[in-house]
Amino acid sequence: MEAVNERSASSPSTAKDARNKQPNSRQCFVCGLENPIGLKLSFYDTAEGEVVCDVTIPERYQGYPGVVHGGIAASMLDEVAGRAAMQGNAWRFMMTAKLEIRYRQPVPIGQPLRLVGRIVQRRGRLATVSGEIRLADGTLCADAEALLTDIPAMPAGFSDLDQLGWRVYPD
Repeated sequence: MEAVNERSASSPSTAKDARNKQPNSRQCFVCGLENPIGLKLSFYDTAEGEVVCDVTIPERYQGYPGVVHGGIAASMLDEVAGRAAMQGNAWRFMMTAKLEIRYRQPVPIGQPLRLVGRIVQRRGRLATVSGEIRLADGTLCADAEALLTDIPAMPAGFSDLDQLGWRVYPD
C-alpha cells in the first residue's frame, strides 16, 4: 500500500520539521501506518502549538473527479488541529467535541498540500484549535476550528502506547 505523505521541493519543509516528528499509531484512519485503507500521514512540530503535514492525496480518496472527498478533508483538518493540542512530551489525548469547517475551494487530488494545525486557546480540560489545508502556493482551500475535550473515560488498552503503536516511526 502506498503512503500518501510527500516531501518534495514543491512541498515546503524545513530541517526543524524532521527533528520534531510526532508519533503515529497502528490503525488510525489518518495516521495509522498499518491501516490498509488509511491516509498514513505524518505530522511535524514546527513551533510551540503548531503542527504541519505535507501530503499529496491519491485519486482513491476523491469525491468529484479531481477533488478530495469532503469527508477526507474533514478528517485531515480534525487530525492536524487536534495534534496541535497534543504536542509535547506528555501526550494528552483529547477528543473532538465540535468541528466547524469552511470549504473555501475544492481540495485537489494529486497536488501537494500542506496541513497546518495551531492551538488557539487551552483552558482546563478544553482546547480550541484551528486547522488549514493549503496548496503549495499558500492558497487556502479549507479551514476549521475545533473544540477539544479530555477523554472522560479511557477505553481499555488505550493507555498502553505500545499496543496502540504510538511512537515515532522513521520516514
